[in-house]
Amino acid sequence: MPPYGKHDRAGGVEPSMTTLGIIGAGHIGSQVARAALSAGYGVVIANSRGPETLTGLIAELGPTARAATAAEAGQAGDVVIVAVPLSALDQIPVEPLAGKIVLDTNNYYHERDGHIEALDAGETTTSQMLQQHLPTSKVVKAFNHIKAPDITTDIAPAGAPDRRALAVSSDHPEAAAFATTFYDEIGFDTVEVGPLSESWRVERDRPAYVVRQTAAELRENLEAADRLP
Repeated sequence: MPPYGKHDRAGGVEPSMTTLGIIGAGHIGSQVARAALSAGYGVVIANSRGPETLTGLIAELGPTARAATAAEAGQAGDVVIVAVPLSALDQIPVEPLAGKIVLDTNNYYHERDGHIEALDAGETTTSQMLQQHLPTSKVVKAFNHIKAPDITTDIAPAGAPDRRALAVSSDHPEAAAFATTFYDEIGFDTVEVGPLSESWRVERDRPAYVVRQTAAELRENLEAADRLP
């Protein structure tokens, strides 16, 4: 499989544009859309209120973006971004995402989501919960530990000495590989955390959460994290 977002020039044939389906058009979802478009992806984006409410955002994003329902965005995306509150996790359509890589940007805020015993006790992670909801998809934790505005501003070319790093975590190597490629294309280094069971290391109240860090600093912060902060 050729790298996402790249062209196969050796065969003289350029594959069609890779499309990201984005479910959730809030701060993170809309910023990931902007970053993806700048890297040459197409975007189909949805929110909970209906595509007609996204007219202004689509006008800003331009002709390679369109609004849709959540099911339509999931169906249209070669890869799907889930950027909804944790309380809306069970509303994510399952069948349209079957077999696809799904980037999970979620965090657990008990003030918003209500207390979830398994999370409070450290028995699971938000991304494991999404993977359980999407058993035939390939979930990878991404973009949950960066402030939304930084996704398009705190970027640097590959090899820059102070380039910011973001983490990925997945039970599927191909999902982690896609997230790594995507991060690089939009301006970030990557540190792999391991399986989804370790994704708590970049969740809320841990040292790596929403702070600017290089790859070396991110590794140190991951190591310093406590399971129950």
